[in-house]
Amino acid sequence: SENPSVTLFREYLRIDTVHPKPDYDAAVQFLERVGTELGLACQKVEVCQGRVVLILTWQGTNPRLRSILLNSHTDVVPVFEEHWTYPPFEAVKDSQGNIYARGAQDMKCVSIQYLEAIRRLKTEGKSFARTIHLTFVPDEEVGGHKGMEMFVQRPEFKTLNVGFAMDEGLASPSDTFSVFYGERSPWWIKVKCTGSPGHGSRFISNTAAEKMHKVINSFLAFRESEKQRLKSDSSLTLGDVTSLNMTMLEGGVSFNVVPSEMAASFDIRIPPTVDLKAFEKQVATWCRDAGEGVTCEFHQKCMDQHITSTEESDPWWKAFSGVCRDMKLQLKLEIFPAATDSRYIRAVRHPAIGFSPMNRTPVLLHDHNEFLNEQIFLRGIEIYARLLTALASVPPLPAEG
Repeated sequence: SENPSVTLFREYLRIDTVHPKPDYDAAVQFLERVGTELGLACQKVEVCQGRVVLILTWQGTNPRLRSILLNSHTDVVPVFEEHWTYPPFEAVKDSQGNIYARGAQDMKCVSIQYLEAIRRLKTEGKSFARTIHLTFVPDEEVGGHKGMEMFVQRPEFKTLNVGFAMDEGLASPSDTFSVFYGERSPWWIKVKCTGSPGHGSRFISNTAAEKMHKVINSFLAFRESEKQRLKSDSSLTLGDVTSLNMTMLEGGVSFNVVPSEMAASFDIRIPPTVDLKAFEKQVATWCRDAGEGVTCEFHQKCMDQHITSTEESDPWWKAFSGVCRDMKLQLKLEIFPAATDSRYIRAVRHPAIGFSPMNRTPVLLHDHNEFLNEQIFLRGIEIYARLLTALASVPPLPAEG
């Protein structure tokens, strides 16, 4: 008696696409099978060895118009099985209808909701002027560098003629639905400090550790100020402030040897309201103030700060928000606190919204016992069906003739 859409969702969840060795071939074969059943055109683009982007296309009646892009990623993050109530790749459904599996929220639910919304619309005999493309990309959970980042530079992406894109969002524990119109820029910084080495029994001057102490103090003092700013202003969300965490500390060879070099790594996420060049100067000042022999290198430095319009004068947002009003969905507009593939789409000048229709659901992405209730999942299909109807019916824009 299980709804067939739920059965399909659970089948997808059982495909083990966990890092570091995701079974991408099985995922692509599964999604291609479903796309073929729905009468969608299928295209596979290998952006680099072993990394394939699957494109499923529902052709519109006016191919000259810009298309709607529905993006999702096929990979999921690792699990610690000893902390799970049920095996994380069996998609167990409990008596309350909660489906437990890695990827239940992030983001295999959205992939199947896209497909099942299209199934519903095609069954109803609907057709639209604008083409709808679905892209299923690899490696989002490890930065998207061998996935969407490469794909947006390829001619196959340009051929999609994207007008508006939707990608993943987050669950919301309340009645509201989170909608993300931008995201913070991720910076990964490694600071190296060099100094005088020597025997561990002496008070050696100018050590790497002393300089590192100053660096860490400067970075973590800024972290505390941003933490307090978020805490003291209820209008702010995590995406509105800069988060900073020290994630790795390296150095030393023995208890009795003062090392000549130490290094600390920091994960920093910067909202689009911050002047990135000014912030980079601040980081350089922290390093310079720690003394000579302190250097900073970037392992990731995203400088793109494009955001998507949420003004009612924008035709795409008007279509999206109009459906939400009609369905009485309460929206909360936010900057995404982490990083998704939407940043690569926005970087090539296409508007993108992050939206996963999961309200009344605890945020469990990357967490133990990740689950989604089947009724929330099914409601999401209905929401996407309405959204696609509106977005694919947006009248021709001035730039489209």
